[in-house]
Amino acid sequence: MLDNRRFVISAFFGIIGFAYLFRLFYLQVLDDSYSIESSSNSIKRVMEVPFRGQIYDRNGKLMVFNTPVYDLLVTPYKAKVQDTLTFCNLLGIQRTTFDSLMKAAASYSRMKPSMFLRQLSREDFARIQDIMVDYPGFEFSKSSMRTYLAPTMANSLGYVSEITKGQLEKQEGFYYQQGDYVGQSGLEIFYEEQLRGQRGVKFVMQNVNGVAKGSWKDGALDTMAVAGQNLYTGIDFDLQQYADSLMVNKVGSVVAIEPSTGQILAIVSAPSYDPRKLASRHFSDNYRELAKNPYKPLFNRPVMASYRPGSTFKVIQALTGLQTGAISPSTAFSHAGVPMKCHGGGHGNSVPQAVQHSCNPYFYRVFQSILYHNDLSNTYEASRAGLKVWHDQVEKFGIGTRLGVDLPSEYKGSLPDVEYYDKVYGEKRWKFSNVYSLSIGEGELLITPLKMANVAAIVANRGYYYTPHIVSGIGKKDNPLPEYTVRHETGVDRRHFDTVIPGMIGAVEAGTVMRLAKIADIQIAGKTGTSQNKKGRDHSIFIAFAPADNPKIAIAVFVENGKWGGTAAAPVANLVIERYLKGKTENKALENYVLHENYLPYTVFPAPKKPVIVDTVKKKEILNPLAEKKPTSAPKEKAPATSSGK
Repeated sequence: MLDNRRFVISAFFGIIGFAYLFRLFYLQVLDDSYSIESSSNSIKRVMEVPFRGQIYDRNGKLMVFNTPVYDLLVTPYKAKVQDTLTFCNLLGIQRTTFDSLMKAAASYSRMKPSMFLRQLSREDFARIQDIMVDYPGFEFSKSSMRTYLAPTMANSLGYVSEITKGQLEKQEGFYYQQGDYVGQSGLEIFYEEQLRGQRGVKFVMQNVNGVAKGSWKDGALDTMAVAGQNLYTGIDFDLQQYADSLMVNKVGSVVAIEPSTGQILAIVSAPSYDPRKLASRHFSDNYRELAKNPYKPLFNRPVMASYRPGSTFKVIQALTGLQTGAISPSTAFSHAGVPMKCHGGGHGNSVPQAVQHSCNPYFYRVFQSILYHNDLSNTYEASRAGLKVWHDQVEKFGIGTRLGVDLPSEYKGSLPDVEYYDKVYGEKRWKFSNVYSLSIGEGELLITPLKMANVAAIVANRGYYYTPHIVSGIGKKDNPLPEYTVRHETGVDRRHFDTVIPGMIGAVEAGTVMRLAKIADIQIAGKTGTSQNKKGRDHSIFIAFAPADNPKIAIAVFVENGKWGGTAAAPVANLVIERYLKGKTENKALENYVLHENYLPYTVFPAPKKPVIVDTVKKKEILNPLAEKKPTSAPKEKAPATSSGK
């Protein structure tokens, strides 16, 4: 028994001894990380930041790419600067800047390297790299700077900037570190995970002065950084720039969509800014300047601005009336007893004619018929039941919901329902006479330019749509996110679109659109709208698609303070359509008219005595009109838009 105990005890201690010996062997021979840590004075771990993915247009043009630059890092406890003035002159900075940068670095960590100066060009790096050996504690790190083919589409492309303390604390996992760049808006933030790539690491031998002496173990433990995935978009870059030029001296939006795919062809937010302003080391100053601009160039109007749709909503109203059986294609209505005026009278004889001439009394009666199903008792019960039917059908057009575009901060909009009016007026205390303004796109309706471009695409497709999206491929062409390949049905029969579309064609050819805006050899189906603006000139809206029988492009244009849809927004839309379908502009008279028009609020910019002539020599001014003039006073806040019905 005693011998057995001795054997067990000996075996126990033998096993423990063997475990210790194996662990020592592993740490000293097999585990390189232990060797690296013990050699921290001579071996340095260098993180390799990957290049962000690049962004292309639909024709393979490189819109956003990376330019190699160098960042200067500082480790405060190692830093020694004998002559601060000479050092500042070398880097081209002020003494106060030097002091603030050193203070910020020390507050982050005295032992760890942190950012001192960003985005030194290759020329700057070559000029000072040898001299920096005389300044211990400072080191260079390779980086890149976002570079843009042209000053366009800034709001949708977005920008990158240094990650904030709050973002670091909230991140899932531990990918980002202090000083990293991260997408902050637009496509840059929406596709951040795809664009950022994967980090690499390499181990470098250095002497006591911190001078690199080559790779450790010939790079056996190094891992390569993997560049981010490229984004391929549906944007037509030439069309985008042309649409930009048409919106100079205007506030508003242009959104053009390929109906068959939902790909966005052009997306303009005007006024915008040069994206290069937020891609330089002067980011903070430039951002502050843009944020103070009274026209809010950082505000992405196509997906964030809200308007009442005005008479453009009559297209949805007509389709809803036809689908619910409230009206037929030949339904006629009298104007008698309607608290709205028509734009000429005699346009209540059929759906196509009412759409063509944008007849307010007709659509008052259409909405009344939808709610009451021809029961004109004007009761709460009838209104409640009818409004629910109306709401559910209109919602299928994407109104009152987020479409899901691949851009952040998409505004939901407003589509009032029964619960809304019960809350506002009280249950059983409202009826049709309280909500009839919805009939012509007024009341509590709020939409974005993107939504109305999507409505144009729905009508072009005769009843369905794909979620509008900018990126058509991730990593390779024709590889969008799965949700952008799903077909959404509105539930409206195709035959009803064949009733409404002739009225839209008539609106362009002999209706509410100015004659000059007609495009030769292209049949355009469109609808104008005018949203009232209580604190300025009314806003101009136009939606359209073309060719009417085989649509290739659907579009919505919003021009704030442009007044009539047919004279401000429609000409812009039709020129964009012509350029896309023909590849050139033939209607030079219309182009000259649009380029001469200035709809900037006169409270900020005085009305020019003569139109500003735009030519190719002044291309810089065309793309950045705000660079030449500064407002003398801020504009008044814009009230929610309402529609006059035209």
